[in-house]
Amino acid sequence: MNGHRGFSVLRSEAAGAVRTALVSAENLQLTLKTELSQEEQHLTPHTHTNGGPDETHTKGYCTEVNEDLKEMLESNKESLKLEAMKRVVGLIAKGKNASELFPAVVKNVASKNIELKKLVYVYLVRYAEEQQDLALLSISTFQRALKDPNQLIRASALRVLSSIRVPIIVPIMMLAIKEAASDMSPYVRKTSAHAIQKLYSLDQDQKELLIEVIEKLLKDKSTLVAGSVVMAFEEVCPDRIDLIHKNYRKLCNLLVDVEEWGQVVIISMLTRYARTQFTSPWKEDGVFDEHNERAFYESDEEKTRDETEAKPYMMDPDHRLLLRNTKPLLQSRNTAVVMSVAQLYWHLAPKNEVSIVTKSLVRLLRSHREVQYIVLQNIATMSIQRKGMFEPYMKSFYVRSTDATHIKSLKLEILTSLANEANISTILREFQTYVKSQDKQFAAGTIQAIGRCATNISEVTDTCLNGLVLLLSNRDETVVAESVVVIRKLLQIQPTQHSDIIKHMAKLFDNITVPMARASILWLMGEYCERVPKIAPDVLRKMAKSFTSEEDIVKLQTVNLAAKLYLTNSKQTKLLTQYILNLGKYDQNYDIRDRTRFIRQLIVPNDKNGALSKYAHRILLAPKPAPVLESAYKDRDRYQLGTLSHTINTKASGYLELSDWPAVAPDQSVRNVEVIEPVKEWAPSLGKTVKSKPAKSSDDKFYSDSGEEEEKGSGSSSSEDGSSSSSSEESGSDAESHVQKNSSQTSEESDKSSSQSEKSSSESDSEKKERKTKTPLQKKTVKPTAKDCDSDENGNVAKEANSSSAEESSSDSESDSDTHTDSDSGTEHKKKTKSKAKPKVEVKSTKDVSLLDLVTPAPVTQHKSSVLSPSLLGDLEGLSLSNVSSTIQLSGPAFVPEKSHDLLHRMTGKGLSAQYQFPRQPCLYQPTMVSVQISLTNTTDHPLEQIHIGDRSPTGLNIHCFNTIECLEPEASVTVFMGIDFNDSTQAANFQLCTKEDHFSVSIQPAIGELLLPITMTELDFRKEQGKLLGMNESSATITMAAENMTSQPISRPVATVANLGMVPSSQDNVHRFAGKTANSGAVVLVTVELRGESTALITINTEKSVMGSMLLRDLKLALAQA
Repeated sequence: MNGHRGFSVLRSEAAGAVRTALVSAENLQLTLKTELSQEEQHLTPHTHTNGGPDETHTKGYCTEVNEDLKEMLESNKESLKLEAMKRVVGLIAKGKNASELFPAVVKNVASKNIELKKLVYVYLVRYAEEQQDLALLSISTFQRALKDPNQLIRASALRVLSSIRVPIIVPIMMLAIKEAASDMSPYVRKTSAHAIQKLYSLDQDQKELLIEVIEKLLKDKSTLVAGSVVMAFEEVCPDRIDLIHKNYRKLCNLLVDVEEWGQVVIISMLTRYARTQFTSPWKEDGVFDEHNERAFYESDEEKTRDETEAKPYMMDPDHRLLLRNTKPLLQSRNTAVVMSVAQLYWHLAPKNEVSIVTKSLVRLLRSHREVQYIVLQNIATMSIQRKGMFEPYMKSFYVRSTDATHIKSLKLEILTSLANEANISTILREFQTYVKSQDKQFAAGTIQAIGRCATNISEVTDTCLNGLVLLLSNRDETVVAESVVVIRKLLQIQPTQHSDIIKHMAKLFDNITVPMARASILWLMGEYCERVPKIAPDVLRKMAKSFTSEEDIVKLQTVNLAAKLYLTNSKQTKLLTQYILNLGKYDQNYDIRDRTRFIRQLIVPNDKNGALSKYAHRILLAPKPAPVLESAYKDRDRYQLGTLSHTINTKASGYLELSDWPAVAPDQSVRNVEVIEPVKEWAPSLGKTVKSKPAKSSDDKFYSDSGEEEEKGSGSSSSEDGSSSSSSEESGSDAESHVQKNSSQTSEESDKSSSQSEKSSSESDSEKKERKTKTPLQKKTVKPTAKDCDSDENGNVAKEANSSSAEESSSDSESDSDTHTDSDSGTEHKKKTKSKAKPKVEVKSTKDVSLLDLVTPAPVTQHKSSVLSPSLLGDLEGLSLSNVSSTIQLSGPAFVPEKSHDLLHRMTGKGLSAQYQFPRQPCLYQPTMVSVQISLTNTTDHPLEQIHIGDRSPTGLNIHCFNTIECLEPEASVTVFMGIDFNDSTQAANFQLCTKEDHFSVSIQPAIGELLLPITMTELDFRKEQGKLLGMNESSATITMAAENMTSQPISRPVATVANLGMVPSSQDNVHRFAGKTANSGAVVLVTVELRGESTALITINTEKSVMGSMLLRDLKLALAQA
């Protein structure tokens, strides 16, 4: 009731404001007409008196055009008015002033013609602020237009209304914004978000009311509104972080579909938000320590103390959600979006993940000069802290002759920052070319860069010095001068070793004319005068001759040199010093006169100043610290990357600083949003579901609350995206009633999805009934732990599980059913007896339950390691796990290495020992996963209970855990299988192996060859695929092979040992071909080994995964070179 009363009060205020505005406008109209006509009458005389003949002609022509347009706008024909408005908008687009036509245009604001009305609103938006009084005349028309059936008219009316910047109509604007925020059209709601900023700049007292509207619009699910309302949030109340909590996950999920301008704004806001809500991911790099053998011996006190001192960092799921959802935007065509994502990763991502932005930033360097400048500035800041990020792309920063000077300077800055012992020779060769540039400023900058390299890398200091000395004989004065200045700085670092260089510079002194260079040589002579005792006095003698004609900076250094020589060699230089001091005493510059008086009193003792002269030697010849040559971009990281403040290196108005990471993360439950969705309940055992009517399933799907997100998966699964992480309630009638309220937000696509889902549900139900009759003993189950599911840290199903659509799910169920019925009775009998003998552990997963899931290898207690049954292997090889063409098919592994790796040592695991190996079989759980076989052994004298997988890292790691092992008897072993999606990366999969009492951090590090699946193809297909993967997709190397490996059989063995590749038939005896594809992305990997001569071979690898290609090439080189 209070809200309704407040709204009616606001409406009455608005009505009063309208009446006031109309009365003042009517009074204005009475006087305005005569004023306008007088101006029109006096227009021509003013033109003749004030302007020249050309101006008169131009203004006269404009007046004639305006008169014609006025007549057309005041005619009774709609077509003439429309033509006139098109011309007027055309004039505005060309930058012409059309404000004189305002009275004629504003009369047409009430036109019934939609096209004409749109053009009038375009004009009014441009001139409403300048002609506020005239615009007030049409306020009632704008208010009527806010109720127009056409959404464009409603939005345009609000845009014009918010452009009239008169305080008297603030209540009207406030009311219009509130109503527009509830409009059915997302375009109008977007316009209301834009109007919020205009109203706030006009009247900041409306802040609280505007925040209410912003809060309402932030809940909007339309991608059209998201960017605009976040911009309004940033303008009006950027400190109200509490408004973002409930909308954080929604904004992350909508981000990829928002327009580019909105993406930039949202990413910037979420960067600030994340710095206040999550803990720093930079605290410690080594989260998992699998080699901690002290764990077996440590006491409980030490253990508790260590836990309080340092807890391993676990990334917040919402933090990971933001990083995961912004990563695809690195491929955006908009440079601002790419730059925004790059700065987000720089400020928020763990250090080992920041490098993924490198390639995208380097790609932006092909853009316009202005874009290059901003991107290079940000790269310059990044490269100072993390050289390794951009080192592989060093050639992208080589200077081109067509680059502008400021671009050259930035590239030079980056190359200098990237320099290290490994690449310094390449960089110095580049610098030698740059020194010869015709651009003097760039050449001088290069010499400074050489000096920085010499300072930072001690191994090349002498080389750089010698090179700079050679530049002293250059014809270009700028190069010589800069070389002298840099040499002076370098000599301060190692002065004892370089007296020859000082002598050489003294010889060139007469030919150097640049004041700074002459002053630097004089300073060197004075500072190290004891090392050149014969040359320094002679230089002072020459300076005494030319003292009066020198620049001020040279005179000051001459006075200093005279004073230092007087103290160290007064016998030769006493008279010269007195002469120079006398010249300086009468110099025109007061700085030189003051310096001369000070030096005279300091070095020449007399009765009055005897006390100070004792310290003259210590004052003038004190040891001076060597200068530190630093980058100009060293301190710029105090500003957020990509901002104006970072570009100008000064805090700009409106800049919002990034806060420091909180020591303790705030409560993450504030971001939870209750979204009630239909939930399918599962029976206690696998393969049996609670029966639900298909029609009800379809309705639940149709009325789902995900208005703008397509639901994926079959009817038998209720899968959520791993990134949405919202808590769903498993209630019955309440859920249905709430869902039906939101039915207006569904789309035709969800309707179609639900019908397909219904079909799939009925098919899978029938299939499960059949299975239930065959395996009745499966009802006895063990309760699963919370970790026994294929989920991420949100507790939601992993994202990859959502990749299959309902139709694919349905067809999979059918094909699985066919496979089951077609198999021979013996195999069926085996499967049934196996399932009876071994109790199943329920997997709390929302994925489709196919026949393959029912034959998942369960943990079996035994004393020998078990392997997959032959029947199961036969079934696996017949499956098509990816979308490959008929000519390119999966094949069985050519070789399965028996080598196993330690996962958990028995000492570290307190008696639990674990080893893992890669069986090189397609993964049962998901095609993108790599199958891993784990052997667990209990070496203690007591049973180990509840062995399961705990937390994993990185946070988004997709692992299919093995079922919980309830009990492992002493001296017993068990073999289990896991599925891990390594995402085509050799990054280790870190997780915890847990028992009932303990948690052990373990790590599985895959070799590059284990991430592949073998495929077979014809030689012709091999050549075709190879032709598509040339250039940057090809890696090759020539090696000297071991003599034992020069025949066909020995070659295939080491190749198959290194990588899981299939052999391709070859028509040439000396060419051996192998093919495979990556497990995650399905990218083809082609390997060719061509024998050349007696002991050499050329290895060529073609794949779009160039990093994987280079790593595989390295492993193959080692394997083939060894006997």
